[in-house]
Amino acid sequence: MAPPANGGGGEVQEQAAQPQQQQRGIGQMLTGVIRIAVFWYFASKFFSPKKPMSDPSVPNLQISNLFNKGEPLDMWFYLSEQQNFSDFGNEGALIWHETNIPYAVWGPESTRSLSLKYHLSEAVKNNGSLYAHVFFARSGYSPDPNDPEYQPLAAFGRTYSIVAYLPKSKADKKKSLLRNSEDSKEDVTIPEAVQEAQDDLKEDGPPEWISYWKPNVTINLVDDFTRYTANAIPPIVAPYINIESTTGNYYPTVFFNEFWLLRDKLIAINDTVTEVPLHLEVSPISMTKWQLFLQMDQSFQVHRSYGSMLDGESDELKRVFLEGNPYLLGVTMIVSVMHSLFDFLAFKNDIQFWNKNKSMEGLSAKSVVVNFFCQFIVFLYLLDNDTSWMILASSGVGCCIEFWKIGKAMHIEIDRSGRIPMLRFRDRESYAGNKTKEYDDLAMKYLSYVLFFLAVCFAIYSLMYDRHKSWYSWILSSLTSCVYMFGFVMMCPQLFINYKLKSVAHLPWRQMTYKFLNTIIDDLFAFVIKMPMLHRLSVFRDDLIFLIYIYQRWVYPVDKKRVNEFGFAAEDVDQAASSSDTPALKEDEKKTN
Repeated sequence: MAPPANGGGGEVQEQAAQPQQQQRGIGQMLTGVIRIAVFWYFASKFFSPKKPMSDPSVPNLQISNLFNKGEPLDMWFYLSEQQNFSDFGNEGALIWHETNIPYAVWGPESTRSLSLKYHLSEAVKNNGSLYAHVFFARSGYSPDPNDPEYQPLAAFGRTYSIVAYLPKSKADKKKSLLRNSEDSKEDVTIPEAVQEAQDDLKEDGPPEWISYWKPNVTINLVDDFTRYTANAIPPIVAPYINIESTTGNYYPTVFFNEFWLLRDKLIAINDTVTEVPLHLEVSPISMTKWQLFLQMDQSFQVHRSYGSMLDGESDELKRVFLEGNPYLLGVTMIVSVMHSLFDFLAFKNDIQFWNKNKSMEGLSAKSVVVNFFCQFIVFLYLLDNDTSWMILASSGVGCCIEFWKIGKAMHIEIDRSGRIPMLRFRDRESYAGNKTKEYDDLAMKYLSYVLFFLAVCFAIYSLMYDRHKSWYSWILSSLTSCVYMFGFVMMCPQLFINYKLKSVAHLPWRQMTYKFLNTIIDDLFAFVIKMPMLHRLSVFRDDLIFLIYIYQRWVYPVDKKRVNEFGFAAEDVDQAASSSDTPALKEDEKKTN
């Protein structure tokens, strides 16, 4: 199918999403393709209808195509407001007529196209229907059953609705929270306030449906000459097979291909729209490509039914392949696989490090606590914005892991002295008994001043110039934006501790290496993907922090007295090998505290 033509007319106005949700990388979308394929495979295995058992007494009849390859066909394209069409003599309904189209032959003569302007009737403007009736017949024959030259085995057709009915997008409930500001007084009037209340009442009831015009109609004749068993036609193909009743064979399959017809290309129909563009095309399509389109649409439907894909995400994925450079897409797919691999390895080594870590000497415990609160804020933000359950589950698991890391970095106790049990956090001896806590408190003290100032400034700016659903949404949006924009400063306390201790032996370098590789991949995406400047700078900010880490690793020599990422020191291992078991156990107990 050719890419959709950009015709005139209004486009569908969809609800604006939050900036963080809109800027999704191509790599994340391509990763979703693999997820969709795997998901569809298992769904088809477990939830597809069982094949009917064939009756041994009934012979397995073989059916084949009634037409031959390369046979010339004539085509008639009618538009009518009636679903059943029989008015073949109406010249006003005949929009397009082509002759001598070779069937299932790949060449310029088998592809025909036409672009025109169509004037809508009053019935269509008022939520009426409009159908496209496409008929094919062997050259010299007529599709009209009342014509003397009509032959039932020589003509076939299919009906297609050229008007789509989609639910109206929910009204944006965001509003300016500062009603006493000058802008709000100018923008909000009493009639508008009444209209907002009426819209809220409408949203509680059944959804309102709106008719949309499809500006592109692509008719594909499937290159299918397969001999099927009559009682064993593949389920994905069976709905499109048109069986001729007398012979039992099937007509050529007519497929209206709207795979590349994105929702934002549809044109809303109302009283003000009098003329709409219409691009028509007829061409052949291979059996493999046809089945691929069917399977992709089926997988999108499975994802939407399970809640793992929101409305519009499939269009964004299609847009990547429609508008992207093929070579760039290939490189992006390879890099996306590497990004997923490094993410998994970084996650694996992070869990291993905190699971085996026995000492908090040299590590910032406050950064662990702040990371948990940042992750929890992001989870609440996603929950407030009706995110799919798969993203919510991923963020929720991240919150649980960050809380588990707090338990490894600090002592967590339950205080039952009051009426309501409370959690109490106590520093570990290996953290509070040396200079680590002092340096951590000092670094976090100055950073908290900077963070508080930036957060307050951004919150005031967002309150004055942005629109929010409620005060709760404003707080969450401000905090989440601060986490996205200023979250990199949470790594600065560890840099300060490394500087004061003159050592980096206590850091999980394997995990940090994988994260640094992922940062390099993010840099590549920042150059090739369109995104706001603020989001692009947020990618390069992590590079600066990691380069400082690498510089510290180079400038500070290895200190064998420092404990490594597993809580052991090189000198301790040598002493344990030459001493008795009792001193080794005491040393172990000392490190565990």
